[in-house]
Amino acid sequence: MHVKIYTDGAARGNPDGPGGYGAVLEYVDTKGNLHTKELSQGYKRTTNNRMELMAVIAALEALNRPCEIELYSDSKYVVDAFNQHWIDGWLKKGWKRGKNEPVKNVDLWKRLLQAKEPHRITFIWVKGHDGHPQNERCDELATTAADGTGLIEDSGIAISS
Repeated sequence: MHVKIYTDGAARGNPDGPGGYGAVLEYVDTKGNLHTKELSQGYKRTTNNRMELMAVIAALEALNRPCEIELYSDSKYVVDAFNQHWIDGWLKKGWKRGKNEPVKNVDLWKRLLQAKEPHRITFIWVKGHDGHPQNERCDELATTAADGTGLIEDSGIAISS
């Protein structure tokens, strides 16, 4: 099954302030019907990169079977980590970021590696706020989540053929 995932994280301009993340999954079933599932989390004190990683993880963990995935993210950090094999170097070869700077978000990178394991994923960078309709949709979802004070939705999705 082919699935498109669009993610976004919103830090509200303050790494210690409220944040949120959103992910949209789109897939076509065997009858040709388009389905959409939106995942978002409310108030979350964390940084933008962690929020983007959580959006990706939530989307991948929501899939209950191996899929061929196009994953669109406005985080060049997340996309480059996979496309340029940074994650392999960080976690498997012990590289450091910059001048011996420790790698951040190791817990989430490990969880993301596990979540992506059964899938074939193409990571695609979509420049944020450039009018791309799906990116704008995710941005709106993440902002709504960030402005909330509780969990909006963070549940699994069962995709079956």
